[in-house]
Amino acid sequence: MRKALTAAIAAALAFTISEAPAQAEGDGRIVMTDKGAVSGTVTSTYRTFGNIPFAAAPVGGNRWRDPQPAARWQGVRDATKPSPMCAQDGLLGEPASETEDCLYLNVTTPAGNAKKPRPVMVWIHGGGFAGGAAYMYDARWLATKNDAVVVTINYRLGVFGFFGYPGLPGSGAFGIADQQAALKWVQRNARAFGGDARNVTIFGESAGGLSVCAQLASPGAAGLFHKAIIQSGPCAITSPSQPPGTSVKAWKPRAEVEQLGAQQPLGCADITCLRALPVAKLLPVHGVFVSPAFGTRVLPIDPVVAQRTGLMHRVPTLVGSTHDEATLFIGLLQRAPVPEAAYRVAVAGMYGESDADRIVARYPVNGNGDARDELARILTDGSWACASHDTRQQLGRVTRVSGYEFADPNVPLIFPDMPEFPGGYRAYHASELPLLFDMGEQLSPRQRELSDYMIAAWGRFARTGDPGWRAEVQSLAAGDIRPTEFVKDHNCAFWGQS
Repeated sequence: MRKALTAAIAAALAFTISEAPAQAEGDGRIVMTDKGAVSGTVTSTYRTFGNIPFAAAPVGGNRWRDPQPAARWQGVRDATKPSPMCAQDGLLGEPASETEDCLYLNVTTPAGNAKKPRPVMVWIHGGGFAGGAAYMYDARWLATKNDAVVVTINYRLGVFGFFGYPGLPGSGAFGIADQQAALKWVQRNARAFGGDARNVTIFGESAGGLSVCAQLASPGAAGLFHKAIIQSGPCAITSPSQPPGTSVKAWKPRAEVEQLGAQQPLGCADITCLRALPVAKLLPVHGVFVSPAFGTRVLPIDPVVAQRTGLMHRVPTLVGSTHDEATLFIGLLQRAPVPEAAYRVAVAGMYGESDADRIVARYPVNGNGDARDELARILTDGSWACASHDTRQQLGRVTRVSGYEFADPNVPLIFPDMPEFPGGYRAYHASELPLLFDMGEQLSPRQRELSDYMIAAWGRFARTGDPGWRAEVQSLAAGDIRPTEFVKDHNCAFWGQS
């Protein structure tokens, strides 16, 4: 997402030149939070405040500890810069970071005083629980077009957010606890920014969508939000693993994560030693810890179990995915064409010999000489689409649920250095993001219309719990917004999710 990152940085630097700054006294530039005053950037159409701490720095003795209260400050804190990037080793072309002190958030609002408290939308970024950052998501469209307050938050990632160790309280769920601390900050401070703390929507994509699942299942999140949007992060998602025929789930038991932490070759015999290690010494095992743990204070129950048993916060929920989720992942894993003669072997390597013939019969090759598009369709249906359908069905038993599928086949590719892919990447994983956030991508006039439609739908849902359509799943593509036969299109009966 290097292009997106570059665009986000450019947008941040351009805040003061893209529109004429307001000059009047009392223009909302200074806001008093519960910890002290912050001074942001004000233009004729929006206000932005960045780098606001919602918890103490998670360093030293606070490393691998549930988030602690931020300290008060004197004077006015400069909030004209966006929050930093949490420590990470780089993902899909993004830069690495060694910044452990990263529990900050950003706030974007329309300019001017609100006639009445505005709905609040809290964005939880994706990145496989290993990468990403709040500042990459320019929320001005969502804020100004919906008269809403939009908050984008950081949370600890990888080994810093999801590490476990025997006897360590909170093992494997520190990043989820960070998100909850940010939601508590919103409850305390929404009014100061013109927002309504009684009307908060959490929304996120990929790992951010899974984070929404976690907050729906967390008893400690009760009352912190009132609506939820899950984008390409269905609660019960699984993916093929090794050995063939096995699968990996998004969530792990706490004991498993603790055992994993004890096995790492970090040269330490106790948690005190581990807390003293420099960030660079931990980054080599960063990608080992990307599954939030349940059986913890913040997440006592597996979100999959919570979903199936109805033990979720019963708030209106919008659940969606993209039509071609897995083209991105197959493109990353298989950069060269896969000959059709090797198709069955590839399927068996993912799903095992016992299921290979059945899957190949359901998904025959199309004769283009490259089986990667078939592999992507299999993975899209089996791991993403039908899991999204399952989430809608399970949550729909206890609360109001709406659905969407982003299906525009020509959206710009926001990930750099991707190989050619048969038929193109189409509506790949994360392809809806440049229509919701200004990521610097060039959209066609029809895509701009679709962007406006989606932004309005997300805003309508944040205000009322209804995105504006009655279909079980609404297909969203430029020039083609309509109900879709989602279950049939993605062979969900075949995958046991009818």
